[in-house]
Amino acid sequence: MKFYRFLIIFLSVSIIPAFGESHPQYLAMVDPSEYVLEIDGQMFLIPYQVHAKVIALAIDPELTSLLIGLEDTSDSIFIIDLKHELISAHNNEFAILVNGLEVDYDIVSDSDSSTFTFFVPSFTEEIEIIGTHVIPEFPFGAIMGLAVLISAVMLVLRTKTPVFRL
Repeated sequence: MKFYRFLIIFLSVSIIPAFGESHPQYLAMVDPSEYVLEIDGQMFLIPYQVHAKVIALAIDPELTSLLIGLEDTSDSIFIIDLKHELISAHNNEFAILVNGLEVDYDIVSDSDSSTFTFFVPSFTEEIEIIGTHVIPEFPFGAIMGLAVLISAVMLVLRTKTPVFRL
């Protein structure tokens, strides 16, 4: 009888706390805030959770990054869910900079989006999530310029008049 009591006490003390631990990558967003980001007429709803005020989100296509501006930040865990069509990286190898310093992060990905979890210290003002692809990868203006150039070349060739004479 003593053996069974010992076994029950041993198992309850050793196993139950393992289920009670929480790792940042397994934290779920409870009542997340949402930021609406508009890019080229497309609306992206970005859920996030942090003890700070998010003042701005912007895409930097040249650096293939998402910039996040913060105010009134206190020590907290930042959780943000980003669609793959907004920002992505080969093999999920992103870089996250908090006030210009690279930080460790946890990432959970599915077929549609990636959820990032990382620590944000007090007085943080800027976060940059760097990937290898962001939404305005090839700007619409460049496509239109290329179309106009090709049309002009075809028009010149079709008229069969020598444009350039030596």
